[in-house]
Formats: sequence, C-alpha cells, structure tokens
Amino acid sequence: MALKTDSLRLYLVTDPSLCPGPRLVETVAAAVRGGVTFVQLRDKDASTRDRIEAACALKGVLAGTGIPLVINDDLDAALAADVDGIHIGQEDVSPDIARHRLGHGKLIGLSCETTVQVAAANVDFVDYLGLGTVFATSTKADHKPTIGLIGLSEMVRLAKIPTVAIGGLKKEHAADILKTGCDGIAVVYAICGQPDPEQAARDLGRAIQSRNGTFL
Repeated sequence: MALKTDSLRLYLVTDPSLCPGPRLVETVAAAVRGGVTFVQLRDKDASTRDRIEAACALKGVLAGTGIPLVINDDLDAALAADVDGIHIGQEDVSPDIARHRLGHGKLIGLSCETTVQVAAANVDFVDYLGLGTVFATSTKADHKPTIGLIGLSEMVRLAKIPTVAIGGLKKEHAADILKTGCDGIAVVYAICGQPDPEQAARDLGRAIQSRNGTFL
C-alpha cells in the first residue's frame, strides 16, 4: 500500500485500557464512522497471538474503507494478520529489518522524539514519522520530555517524508498542529476515552477541516 498523505489527517491509536476486549472493535467502528483516516493497533502487553486476533477483527471493520491499519511494534503479528504495515519506535526493530521482512508493499511509521532522530530517518525504509510527545499524556506514562509546538515545528521542518503529531492532542490543538506543517494529528484518549467515539472523531475532523478548508 502506498501512503496517501491525507490518510494521516486523523490518526487513531488504540489503547487497551480505554477500549478493552470487544469494545476495541466497537470503538474503532464508531471512530471510522466519525471520520478517522488511519488506525494503529497498540497494545504493549498483549501477546502476538492476541494482536493477530485483534488485528483480524479490525480488518473486518476497515474492509472496503481504504483506511490503513498498522500494528505497533510487532512484526510477526503484522505479517501474520497481513495488515497494511507497522509502526515502530526508536528502541523497537530497526526500520531496515522491518522493511526487509515486510517488503515494499507495506507501510512503516517511525516515532521520533528529537530533531536528531528526524534527520536520521531513512526515507528508503520509512513512509511517515510520528512526532512527539507534543504535550504530556497519561496514555503513555514512559514518554520522553514533551516537545511543544516549537519543537514540533522544528521537527516538521527537518522531515523529508509525511508527519503526524502525537501526544496529549485534543480538537482545540488541531489548528496549531497543522500550522506547523504537520500532515495530521494522532489521538488516543480524545477518541478512545470518550463516551461517544463517533462524535469525538467527527468533532476532531471538523476542527481539522476548519483549519485546512477541506471536508472530511
């Protein structure tokens, strides 16, 4: 799958503590109805088998939508479930190994926390960069120091491939994030932690729409 930059516009990262068990599929289905454009399955404590099962269930939800589905970190699960790719951190499997195993038909996203990491990202192996943590967030307790909007702007300026911002983002941040040149915003709690994920996604989409003048 070739990455369409627009698909990064509203990027959902799942969280097992906010949408456990069957609520995962329900939450993602609702978020898709609300306008989510990309989904990352993230469950750091699950087994590969559980990630495969969850990914297959989400593939059913996303079938025919054109919305990419990637798995956080787990190459074996990504291959077995035949999802659209993988998202990795700086301490996970290296991008070159991930590309070798996945081939060139899959997406690879890479988290970057510093300008040095952005500059070092190899565009031969990576399709997009996840930049952050922008603001403090409770959904990732071990995150590195926050970069804020100034740090985000510096990272975007150095990036040679599409970017998505992550970390404590809400609808009121959409305009400022997009002003930095970032291609989209990634959220966890702003959708998964809301009583109505569909409406939450729709509100986020409208905030993005009002900034760039396009319709979701």
